[in-house]
Amino acid sequence: MKSLAELQAIRDKAKAAVNLRDNGEVNTRVMVGMATCGIAAGARPVLTAIVDEVAKRELGSVMVTQTGCIGICQYEPVVEVVDADGTKTTYVKMTAEKALRVVNDHLVNGNVVTEYTIGAYQK
Repeated sequence: MKSLAELQAIRDKAKAAVNLRDNGEVNTRVMVGMATCGIAAGARPVLTAIVDEVAKRELGSVMVTQTGCIGICQYEPVVEVVDADGTKTTYVKMTAEKALRVVNDHLVNGNVVTEYTIGAYQK
């Protein structure tokens, strides 16, 4: 960076990226637990798989974020999906392959993958 103009261009680009996320088009939020327990259990490949698939399918209404400890370490990696109506689905013991199915079935087609949810593991 050699000038104030370059710094302002970087700032403007960053602000535009934030505005894309906050423009009201986000209908679904996907949060991947990336605390130490999640990372140790394999959350990083899960996050990468979700981000890549959402980008590949151009799902602009889906925001994928990282979050800290969700509090259920025994079920890591954990992914929470919050739909537009506020319904939260907690997916547990995720893998990159399971994440792709969640993107396809839940995020694209609106069908919860019940066998990956916390309720399926608590029976």
